Amino acid sequence: MEVKRTIFCLFRLVRFIGCLLMFAIAQKVLAQEPVKRYTVKGGNMYIEITKDIKDGALDSFIVQYDLQDLFLKDFLKKNISDSLKKNGWRIEKNNETGFIISKSFAPFDKVNNPVDRIMFTEKHPTFAERFPPTNNGIVFGYNRFRNHLPFYQKDSTVTIYLRNHKNADRVMLAGSFNDWRPKALPMQKTDSGWISQLKLKPGKYWYKFIVDERWKVDDDNLLKENDGYGNINSVFFVTNTVFQLRGFTTADHVSLAGSFNQWRPRDLNMLKTSSGWILPLYLAEGTHTYKFIIDGQWYIDETNKNQLPDGEGSFNSFISLGKPYLFKLNGYPDAKEVRLLGSFNNWRNFELAMKKTNSGWELPYVLGSGNFEYKFWVDGSLIADPANPSLVSNGNSLLIVNPNYAFRLKGYGTAKKIIVAGDFNQWNPTSFVMTSSGDEWVFPVRLSVGKHLYKFIVDGEWIKDPQNKLWEQNEHGTGNSIVWIDK
Repeated sequence: MEVKRTIFCLFRLVRFIGCLLMFAIAQKVLAQEPVKRYTVKGGNMYIEITKDIKDGALDSFIVQYDLQDLFLKDFLKKNISDSLKKNGWRIEKNNETGFIISKSFAPFDKVNNPVDRIMFTEKHPTFAERFPPTNNGIVFGYNRFRNHLPFYQKDSTVTIYLRNHKNADRVMLAGSFNDWRPKALPMQKTDSGWISQLKLKPGKYWYKFIVDERWKVDDDNLLKENDGYGNINSVFFVTNTVFQLRGFTTADHVSLAGSFNQWRPRDLNMLKTSSGWILPLYLAEGTHTYKFIIDGQWYIDETNKNQLPDGEGSFNSFISLGKPYLFKLNGYPDAKEVRLLGSFNNWRNFELAMKKTNSGWELPYVLGSGNFEYKFWVDGSLIADPANPSLVSNGNSLLIVNPNYAFRLKGYGTAKKIIVAGDFNQWNPTSFVMTSSGDEWVFPVRLSVGKHLYKFIVDGEWIKDPQNKLWEQNEHGTGNSIVWIDK
């Protein structure tokens, strides 16, 4: 028995040691993953790079952040740090696995050297570009606070509120609305905290408080976002639409759902009042259909006369924000019914009936800025718009409303077909066909505020933009070009 017990114990010991070895190997493998990271924390910039990084990935990182003057390759491979020290960078760590360097931010009004302005160069997005005054890339938004109601709005004035911190000597407010200048907006002390009033347009905003020189998020605000550089910022929406439901005060639960949130029934809980239910939202320009869900039952808005068929024998309420675009189809005098459908209404062929005129059919429809595909439904047959020469490869008509950027590719005069694809069209390799104009190919498009990745497809071959030095590596090792839209 003693021999068996000894063998069993030895077996368990060997298995335990084996597990430890496997864990150690796994940790080593994980530790050897190449790292190229830029972060901002506590008023300092940090660059971390491991020594097993590939040259292509390092080159992309250097170009992306405009770091050519630091000669990071010399420091990585030869331990030459003259350029780092000359530009004010400190070496926090430097060993056989990699290095970390850091540098304090200079005041905004004293940042002049392009290397010092790692986050403020033309090639790299500024704070204002990454956090624009308003973001037109979102369809809707709403506020969620833990201990108080959303910031008070009256007309275009918003009251920003920070609870407590009554012992602080000074509190400042900074955010996307003032280019994150830390000394521009002092807050006023009240009996329960600090306030500041701003005139703001409807939209999405990012902000932080600076309490006695220390930056902090709003602990009462449940909406926070990481900026991709190690910073967490609070988010709030200046709303432009108030959904109201009168009555139903005995209901247990009331929510709102519509085309703006893909009809998810449990996302937007309405707030109970003495006379009914309410929910303020930010909505982008366009046409939005919706219903109320009262204790599980769907209801139209009885106070809103604007209705569209829901495809199930009933109707959806709708509201429109912005100017209408007039869709027209000339001819077809014998058609019994003509409808409009497109990407703007999820291709619902039952929703938008056009009206007959002396020359054909028409329908004014409110669209926000964007890139849309559409067709006409004529007595059961789908046709492209004969008056619109812009078509995508699947035969849909293409409509660009308020274009704010034009992709351009010079040269390639012998190319037969060039397409631009990116995150703005789900990398569709066939839809956005460029037009030859002189010595370049052009495609105007509407891009939302912020960062966009793209490539050109020249006669089937994917290439980065040769005129754009800003790019980042992708999972295929072929790189994507980058464009930033700031308004």
